[in-house]
Amino acid sequence: MTSAALAARLSIPSGPLFFPVTAYGPDGSLDLDVYRAHVRRGVEAGAAAVFACCGTGEFHALTPEEFQDCVRAAVEETAGRVPVVAGAGYGTALAVRYARLAEEAGADGLLAMPPYLVVAGQQGLLRHYRELAASTALPVIVYQRDNAVFTPETVVGLARTEGIIGLKDGVGDLDLMQRIVSAVRAEVPGDFLYFNGLPTAELTGLAYKGIGVTLYSSAVFCFAPEIALAFHKALNTGDDATVNRLVDGFYRPFVELRALGRGYAVSLVKAGVRQAGLDVGEVRPPLHEPSEDHVKQLARLVERGYALLEAGSDTAVTAGAEFEESV
Repeated sequence: MTSAALAARLSIPSGPLFFPVTAYGPDGSLDLDVYRAHVRRGVEAGAAAVFACCGTGEFHALTPEEFQDCVRAAVEETAGRVPVVAGAGYGTALAVRYARLAEEAGADGLLAMPPYLVVAGQQGLLRHYRELAASTALPVIVYQRDNAVFTPETVVGLARTEGIIGLKDGVGDLDLMQRIVSAVRAEVPGDFLYFNGLPTAELTGLAYKGIGVTLYSSAVFCFAPEIALAFHKALNTGDDATVNRLVDGFYRPFVELRALGRGYAVSLVKAGVRQAGLDVGEVRPPLHEPSEDHVKQLARLVERGYALLEAGSDTAVTAGAEFEESV
């Protein structure tokens, strides 16, 4: 798929962007059958794209062989219905290797994760992503977070690089994002994609929409797709009442629960997938499983979230307050 073709498909907000978890069996090994079922259910539920083996998919914990197996399985299960974007990361040489593995597996694009460990300057970061883009025919989306935070000038450089089609923001600095969007709009012709990539992007959906960023990744879609789809529809149709009802009654309490443990942006989501009836196994170390109490709180919150889909605003506030009193 060409850069223009992938950008065109991703720019249509037909549904949330799906970041599947990676399934493991009881012995901790990769379970491709369960992974395939997870991907298939997401696509059938209405995902606009599958981002395989990225942050939620524990990219850091996979061997190159497991990575390629998962990407290939995602490509086969989607069967062209939606694009498949694969993670790529670590240092430049390894990022290039993962890019080539993803290309061989049939992926449509790459999400370039931050470089491993080092805190690099803007010049080095730009060189890293340009070398990655030059090494593959796959379009590249650059992930801004942690040790890869860019100035507007650097993002202008990324946007001018052949093969780089967008920026996913996992920092949440709206002032910085507004300056980035403005600088690229003023200096680079054509469309450049922006994604809200915060761990629970729905919480800041209205704020990002205000600066023109409507694409976002949805971890909730992994385990409660109906809630995620209802929110996505409301956000993109201007139904702010429903957006706020779900934020107040579900998403804000979920973010507060997620904040109770390190790594819960992955392990709590995986617990939610198990609760939804698909045994995707536990997370691999160095991540750890949520506490039993936190898993129970998640189950109660998801139940309330589904109740909110048909409820009025008063019920939403009450549900959110009841949840907060229970934790």
